[in-house]
Amino acid sequence: MSDAPHIPVLINAILDACAPIHGTWLDGTFGAGGYTRRLLDAGAERVIAVDRDPLAFEMAQDWIGDYGDRIVPVADTFSRLDEYAQNLDGVVLDLGVSSMQLDLAERGFSFMRDGPLDMRMSQTGFSAADLVNMKDEAEIADIIYLYGEERASRRIAKAIVANRPVTTTAQLARIVESCLPRPKPNQSHPATRTFQALRIAVNDEYGELATGMEAAERALAPGGQLAIVTFHSVEDRMAKRFIQTRSATTPNANRYAPVLDTVVPAFTQKTRKAIVADKDEVAMNPRSRSAKLRVAVRTDAPAQPMDRKDMGMPMMKGDAQ
Repeated sequence: MSDAPHIPVLINAILDACAPIHGTWLDGTFGAGGYTRRLLDAGAERVIAVDRDPLAFEMAQDWIGDYGDRIVPVADTFSRLDEYAQNLDGVVLDLGVSSMQLDLAERGFSFMRDGPLDMRMSQTGFSAADLVNMKDEAEIADIIYLYGEERASRRIAKAIVANRPVTTTAQLARIVESCLPRPKPNQSHPATRTFQALRIAVNDEYGELATGMEAAERALAPGGQLAIVTFHSVEDRMAKRFIQTRSATTPNANRYAPVLDTVVPAFTQKTRKAIVADKDEVAMNPRSRSAKLRVAVRTDAPAQPMDRKDMGMPMMKGDAQ
């Protein structure tokens, strides 16, 4: 079997935290297949491999058949995972954009490669170019601020509107650069937060995460494990609050709210703090520097929906709770 084309972040930490690996797992972000392969090699009998990007399975054609029916590919979003999987022994979610998407200029994810301003993981629907050219200035600013945590969001949104139409990644990167100071050594590119925000908005990544965690709760068997790898503070906050709240004996995590009922926890936390990459992994795979892993074990309590605000999910005007 050929080597995986990328290094799966925190995979050894996942395998250690969830050992022994057995039964049926669901890899909700198949990407280049790194997690799926390592789970199978570690003892999983079968992995349901999910990705909304059709390119993921096209690129796996040269090796996926080596595993026979132990890999079940599903071209869909992980937010619907309970509709095609039940009684799972584990669910792993590696959030964010994959290396294969960043590496292809024509996909429009990266400010480092000039290409059409696209960013659609599923390659269908509303693109980043549609967003920056059709939304009004105030909404573009809100997206960049809420999803990218960019303090200069209003200045950037004004410049985007003034330079419409914006059709390429290089054009957008230049616009953002013109609004911000030149970065100091070792600082990230000025366009990083804006590109992140647009990608999240185009793909509804926070909505997918919130709905996907609830779907995992419904699909995991008692004793099944939920492992979530995040790469920035908002994702980690959502994963942390979901696991904390669904592991608590009260209906919400707000200590100032009245306790209405006592509920049986749907999860138990494996660790109270997030697991991070050690120095050896960071040296080998710089992408792991910002990664955080949270793991929880499913109980036999009934699944329950959770308010998006209690998860810490950024809310645009008009978003459902």
